[in-house]
Amino acid sequence: MLKSIHVVRRVAPCFLGVACVAQAAASPPTDSRSIWTLQAENDAVSTLKGTSDQYYTSGLRVNWTSGTDQLPRFFSRINRALLGDGVQRMSAGVQQLIFTPSNTQAATPLAGDRPYAGVLLGTLNLINDTDLSRSVVGIQLGVMGPAAGGKQVQNGFHSIIGDSPNRGWDHQLRNQPVFQVQGGRIWRFPLIKVAGIETDILPAISAAMGDYRIYGGGAATLRIGQGLDSDFGNATIGPGLDGTDAFVRTKPVAWYVYGGVEGQAVAFDASLQGNTFYRYGPHTSKKWDQGTIHAGVAVMWRGLRLSYSQNWQTAQFRQSRAGLFNYGSVKLSFKF
Repeated sequence: MLKSIHVVRRVAPCFLGVACVAQAAASPPTDSRSIWTLQAENDAVSTLKGTSDQYYTSGLRVNWTSGTDQLPRFFSRINRALLGDGVQRMSAGVQQLIFTPSNTQAATPLAGDRPYAGVLLGTLNLINDTDLSRSVVGIQLGVMGPAAGGKQVQNGFHSIIGDSPNRGWDHQLRNQPVFQVQGGRIWRFPLIKVAGIETDILPAISAAMGDYRIYGGGAATLRIGQGLDSDFGNATIGPGLDGTDAFVRTKPVAWYVYGGVEGQAVAFDASLQGNTFYRYGPHTSKKWDQGTIHAGVAVMWRGLRLSYSQNWQTAQFRQSRAGLFNYGSVKLSFKF
């Protein structure tokens, strides 16, 4: 009994936030090579039939992740001070997210629908791995509004493929700088192994605070495959735990299929509620309780990692159309 109490006292602080000190042994595999990641998400890149160009309609991301323990001394000291002992990495990237209302052919969007918005963010993350956990803390800095290039990217692509332009971009949210601090932790708990097939579960927490989004969330993912200790699961571009591109080679070919759920308590979302310092622009009423279902597959071979996920979101604002909104996510990572 006393031993159990002692274990609880050691583990419980980890659930209070990403700044807790890692308690697990810090001996995961190391790899000095950098990782580049290209990721694209779209409501038209989906395994399900649905209406494209609505709500979260497009996401693009380019990201670099350092090799293990390749950080400059300044960042290494910050990493250790915030996240404790572990194998360290850092990552830096750029991502663009595009949001539109349900009717993109109306010159004047309907009141209460999701506003047109483009968001362009630069991200810097510190990553700390142990055998059974990955912790991430970082900052995002960028712009929301015309300067994010949402109109140019979306209608430019429509022009290339001969599709109609979306007509309401003149009513998009105004330019404003966006900044937020974000962080989270994933735990990896192996379950059973039968005939060489492994299973594990990945509980996770995440949170962010700034003038773009303020939220706290939790998630859990079940994986089935081989070489599950090669990474800490998959991640989408949108809200949730960032900085999970890093992988190591523990088998000649590692693979898994997975399914998971994520829930968020959202206190603020500027892409829904409108510009922070301009009350009279486009806006809608957000829902504070939001959720996502994820299902997908990932394959790692040599220095390549390819994944696809299908994602179903619950309504994010009160006048959203009934049912789950879905989009697909494709991610390619490669080492050099």
